[in-house]
Amino acid sequence: MRRPQTPLLLPLPIVGEVVRLCVSELATNALLHGVPPGREFCVGLQRGTELVRLTVRDSGPGRPTVQSPDVDACSGRGLHLVSGVADDFGVDHHIVGKTVWAAFKSPAARLTP
Repeated sequence: MRRPQTPLLLPLPIVGEVVRLCVSELATNALLHGVPPGREFCVGLQRGTELVRLTVRDSGPGRPTVQSPDVDACSGRGLHLVSGVADDFGVDHHIVGKTVWAAFKSPAARLTP
């Protein structure tokens, strides 16, 4: 899934807060929707000079999609939020489970074409 909007240009400390928010959203989704009873999920962060990549893998069968919840709904906005603040976002499906990922460019990488 790629989102068509231009990503926000955020300074490094704010990028860290955005990554932290997305870790919380994706880990919560894995716990609530992706992990069958008795199984676990895994959160990974890879940091390069130009990119931070967040991955959350679970063993559940679901296929996460960005929702458009009603205004008064209490849930359903997590993936919409992640797709809105990440520079890239997607889901890789495996034989068992899936990996939901988000990528965040460093401020310096945002300035170079």
